[in-house]
Amino acid sequence: MSDIALSIPQARTARPRSAVKVLRIIQTTCIFIIALVIVSPLLLLVVASLKDDRFQILADMGSFRAFWVSNPTLNNYAEVGHLSGELAFGRYLINSLIILVTTVCSGLIVNSMAAFVLAWGSLRGRAVILSIVIALYVIPQESIIMPLVIMVSRAGMSDTFAVQIVPWIASPLYIFLLYQFFAQLPKELLEAAEMDGASFFRAYRSIFLPLSLPALATVSILMGIETWNQYLWPILVTQTDYARPIAVAIATFFGQDSIYWDRAMAASVLMMIPILGLYLAFQRWFVSSFIGSAVKG
Repeated sequence: MSDIALSIPQARTARPRSAVKVLRIIQTTCIFIIALVIVSPLLLLVVASLKDDRFQILADMGSFRAFWVSNPTLNNYAEVGHLSGELAFGRYLINSLIILVTTVCSGLIVNSMAAFVLAWGSLRGRAVILSIVIALYVIPQESIIMPLVIMVSRAGMSDTFAVQIVPWIASPLYIFLLYQFFAQLPKELLEAAEMDGASFFRAYRSIFLPLSLPALATVSILMGIETWNQYLWPILVTQTDYARPIAVAIATFFGQDSIYWDRAMAASVLMMIPILGLYLAFQRWFVSSFIGSAVKG
């Protein structure tokens, strides 16, 4: 009797466990399929960049052979890695890196200083200025781009690095993001610093800025992606290869009579590497910032 009584709960507990196991297998399979769909274009890009025959790349498209290369080679990277000539993608890549680093570094300084003043400064009308900053964010960039082109052209900035950096340093979005972070820090930090004789700028530089690393990492990655993927603005303000970024240069492959898919794939991989490096460098603070925002939200 006691054996029967003990066997019934075991049978009841065995069913849920098997159901949970099946559910986990289904979830894992779904996650694997979704991850495969997301990663497959990147895998196809890298594999195609290692093929030295552009006609073979086109022939393999639409089949599983597109994800396999039998004789991998780096010839495509060697052909597009020149600093001068027709395929000077090494120069375009350097141009993009100069624009990226200068814009992000300058943007962090300018936007964080503006956000700190709006959060803790004694400036009159801070609420009005903050409302204007938020209102500027909702204005589409494309709606002001033509007047901006005329302004930089009359200022003699066309076809320079400055024209691709200066207009995008200050951003309403990043000022507002950093303002939110600074405003959440205790006011006692600023009061204690002022009691110790620190100036307003010293408190910003030595206390508030080191505490803002997660927010600064988030702004760095978002600003870096935005700058790296700029296409419309550079194509309007650059006429020569002097300051042309790699995003515009890659598009030239598809305006020719013959599309060199092998070289275009290699140039696309080169374009992808720096922004992935930026994300990996700030990944820890980027993830913690998003988790903190989700918890507070």
